[in-house]
Amino acid sequence: MRSLPCRTVPVLSAIAALALPVLSAIACSLPAQVTPAAGAKDTVVSIRQPRNPLPAESASANTTRFSFIAYGDTRGRRDGVSEQYEHSLVVESMLRTIKSRENGPEAIRFVLQSGDAVVNGRDPKQWNVSFIGLINRLTTTGGVPYYLAPGNHDVTSAAELDAPGRLVGLENYLRAVGQLIPADGAARRLAGYPTYALGYGNTFVIAFDSNIAEDPTQLAWVRSQLEGLDRARFTHVIAFFHHPVYSSGPHGGSTIERPTSAVREYYMPLFRKHNVELLFTGHEHLYEHFVERYRDATGQPRRIDQIVSGGGGAPLYTYQGEPDLRAYERASGVDSARVSHVVRPGPKAGDNPYHYTVVHVDGPRVWIEVIGVDWGAGYAPYSGNRSVLGDSVMRR
Repeated sequence: MRSLPCRTVPVLSAIAALALPVLSAIACSLPAQVTPAAGAKDTVVSIRQPRNPLPAESASANTTRFSFIAYGDTRGRRDGVSEQYEHSLVVESMLRTIKSRENGPEAIRFVLQSGDAVVNGRDPKQWNVSFIGLINRLTTTGGVPYYLAPGNHDVTSAAELDAPGRLVGLENYLRAVGQLIPADGAARRLAGYPTYALGYGNTFVIAFDSNIAEDPTQLAWVRSQLEGLDRARFTHVIAFFHHPVYSSGPHGGSTIERPTSAVREYYMPLFRKHNVELLFTGHEHLYEHFVERYRDATGQPRRIDQIVSGGGGAPLYTYQGEPDLRAYERASGVDSARVSHVVRPGPKAGDNPYHYTVVHVDGPRVWIEVIGVDWGAGYAPYSGNRSVLGDSVMRR
């Protein structure tokens, strides 16, 4: 991939400064995703560094008990005009949860967000006015590191690396998270991409851009990270990205979007090969849980849990129908993948509240809490709000 041209934003700024008739003529001659966004003359500010950053990867090698938050889809109704209100309710609840557990054995160490931070990632005003301030509260008041994977609203859904709209959105994304993710040149970062990884305790987390899931450079980097991993230390491997492998909202069911198809084809065989056990995705603004069972190369039964958690503030979705996974399961070949739908979203708007998840790591065991927000307090997708992940036996 070529380096991002540093002239991208200034050029758009200059265009935006032209007389209105000239601007209109230029905008009409461009594809819709390249049209200069309102507020494009501004520059996205960086989210503040966390008060309690993660230690160097080697320094946490003996940590086997902690927790983290995972959620997604925070874009709001008035992005670029005011702070994201629904997302603010989620953040307030997160801050209370972080505070109440900070001195406990499973203190929350970081937050994962699976994408769609704002409605239009090409518009700096949307980042600055509506999103950045809320995340600053998590990194400063909450004190925790915050890791964002890009969604289609952040960097567009373009598959081409040099698509103009993607370049603008990507530059804004990288400005926003520049102080949070590994720097270009770091061992845990693919240079020029929003693709990175982190290791904490016995858990390894990898983020990639599912909008460009066909890209061979990104796939090769993810493969190299998994192939070089110390599995004696990292007993839990997690991936988070935007597009679900399977889902039952308006982006799933009988619909198979291009990024989903690419993730199924390129990433899922890789994840099965390297025993990745947990996937966090969004895109669907609801909560659901799938389990994929398969056999590894030795014939041992394995399991991948996929959590779709898109209740971070975006307009809520409802159940639209089961995904047709017959071709996907057949394509798994000797892996013999079989998928079950553990938690289904509801068919009515009031069934699927704003929420986030808290994932607890306790040695070889992992379990999840789903915390409903505002009118969704008391949300119980498991006939309760907790569930064990993987096949470990644990009582909570």
